[in-house]
Amino acid sequence: MIFKKSLILFLFLVVNVLAQDMKPEAAKLYNDGNQKMKQGNFSGAIVSYNEALNIEQDYRIYYQKGIAHKKNNQLDESYNALKKCMELKPDFDLVYNGLGSSEYSRGNFEEAAGYFKNLLELTKNAQLKKTANENMSLAYTKLGDIAIKGGDQEKAVGYLEKAIQSDPKNDAAYLALARAYVEVGKYNEALSAADNALKFRSSIPKGGIFYYKGLALKNLGKNTEARASFEEGKKDPTYRNICDYELKNLPKN
Repeated sequence: MIFKKSLILFLFLVVNVLAQDMKPEAAKLYNDGNQKMKQGNFSGAIVSYNEALNIEQDYRIYYQKGIAHKKNNQLDESYNALKKCMELKPDFDLVYNGLGSSEYSRGNFEEAAGYFKNLLELTKNAQLKKTANENMSLAYTKLGDIAIKGGDQEKAVGYLEKAIQSDPKNDAAYLALARAYVEVGKYNEALSAADNALKFRSSIPKGGIFYYKGLALKNLGKNTEARASFEEGKKDPTYRNICDYELKNLPKN
């Protein structure tokens, strides 16, 4: 399954703090790390944050350290720093997006969805709520795709319906749902999902939409409409061969 979106990752804190907010030396090192982050020197930023943490255990330092590790593709270290941030300040909403992003990057999609749900329930910020819903939808879409590949279509449907509930414009979730519904014989539902995939399509392949729509129509005995759908689907090189196969074996009526 091809997904249209990338995860909305960390929202940077990178703000300087007044000396009275932290111990002066910790604040100086924290601000130095933030400056290095802006310059793209993530390894240098981590050194500064570690030195700051030797002076003071502040949730903001752990948060920025988590971001720096993520940017350095050090996923376990990123998660550990963000988890410590959460422990120090459980009501800090941004950290739940960070933890969800870390888990998503590590392939732990169930845990990622849980953290995004935490963010949704905690934050009062409208933009963060939108981010939480979109990221949660992506995590559930990944889980749905994994379930489809594992042959558990009913489980896939459950995940994908959650994905769409979180983000009703998630075209990849609709496409995966169309596939899952075809597999379990819910052809009318598959048609509806395919139509929504086309309606909200951003970057998913059209060929996939028309292929699964064609399968649903074929199984509903609507061969003329199925033929038209497969003809559209074969315009996509990825789906050309399987659409051609369906066209050759489709009864004429």
